[in-house]
Amino acid sequence: MKVAVIGGGAAGLMAAITAARGGHAVTVFERQARVGKKLLTTGNGRCNLTNVAAAPDRYNGGAGEFTRYALDAFGVEDTLAFFRDLGLVTVTEESGRVYPLSDQAGSVVDVLRLSAAGSGAELCCSSEVSRIKKDRRGFTVTAAGSNREFDAVIICCGGRAGGRVGGTALGYELLKSLGHTCTALYPALVQIKTDTDLVRSLKGVRADALIKLTLWDETIARSAGEVQFTDFGISGPAVFEISRAASVHGAGSRVTLDLLRSMETGEAAEIIRNRIAAMPSLTLENLLTGTVHNRLGRVVLKYAGYDINGSVSALTDGDAAKIAAALKSFTLNVTGTLGFEDAQVTVGGIKTGEFDPTTLESRIVPGLYAAGEVLDVDGDCGGFNLQWAWSSGRLAGQLGGGKRR
Repeated sequence: MKVAVIGGGAAGLMAAITAARGGHAVTVFERQARVGKKLLTTGNGRCNLTNVAAAPDRYNGGAGEFTRYALDAFGVEDTLAFFRDLGLVTVTEESGRVYPLSDQAGSVVDVLRLSAAGSGAELCCSSEVSRIKKDRRGFTVTAAGSNREFDAVIICCGGRAGGRVGGTALGYELLKSLGHTCTALYPALVQIKTDTDLVRSLKGVRADALIKLTLWDETIARSAGEVQFTDFGISGPAVFEISRAASVHGAGSRVTLDLLRSMETGEAAEIIRNRIAAMPSLTLENLLTGTVHNRLGRVVLKYAGYDINGSVSALTDGDAAKIAAALKSFTLNVTGTLGFEDAQVTVGGIKTGEFDPTTLESRIVPGLYAAGEVLDVDGDCGGFNLQWAWSSGRLAGQLGGGKRR
């Protein structure tokens, strides 16, 4: 059978390798000059290729139980065995994230590219597909001004996120032209924008924090870990984990940082009271030195309503409690997130109900399959989205055969 794979990213390369190993004649159409360009940027260039905790409950959107079959059929251990057979050595961190031992995303791209070519797949780069037409004989794929005939098509174009490195709406448009439906789209795993009065002076400062996102006093997302302050808001791994909710709900929500998450408010107040007693000659700008980053300490004091040029000796026990409370609940108004160009993942996509979860074949167009981010499936931060790419690409590449190859 002649198979066209549209998109040479993670899901597309996995689908191509699987289909080619299954004895099919596979052609991969990639609109960029090389395959796997977006994959090269994942994990800050290290490629966080999966997570040992990958399971259906780590996926959002229209996923529900939709991801279960693919993840069960080709899970984390299968993925690691697959890459090991390709010669890729990996390491698993305490967090559950898995990286190549080389710490280079290029290692992952290279073994996939070599495997795809070695399995007989034809890689057509700089070849953007502009049209797919279905008739009773099969599919006509138009790319780079020429038409080619195929028996089956697997669409793995990814999503809109990461436009600078390959993010595109092409997959949505191709599938919509064939009768499928796309949900609303939002950027995720992205930096959050906040009011800048406080954060502008904190650009470059990092803090370990418990972070929660609230809307109308209801907590809608929470995480913990590193937060990085920017001139427009906040970034960092902990922020990425709540960015989906911030993107979907938009302005009106608030983000609260617990900057001393290892201690209770009373303990923090006691530390501040002891410092007041020990160093009454200090000015307030130095009160929190050694507790948090100096710049962050000064901003928190301003947030709590204090003049940092004032004297520590003027503070009371009540002031110590007030400052401790500010450290434990430093709150910023959310104004939105950065856009798709900066996002790592797209929220939304082609409706999963229009595909058979046991094959990823279209319920509307026989012989048409889809995998990866183009579908309305988005995972948590930490390798979950790439695991979906491997699992769904593998399943789609079996072309309904149902056998694990």
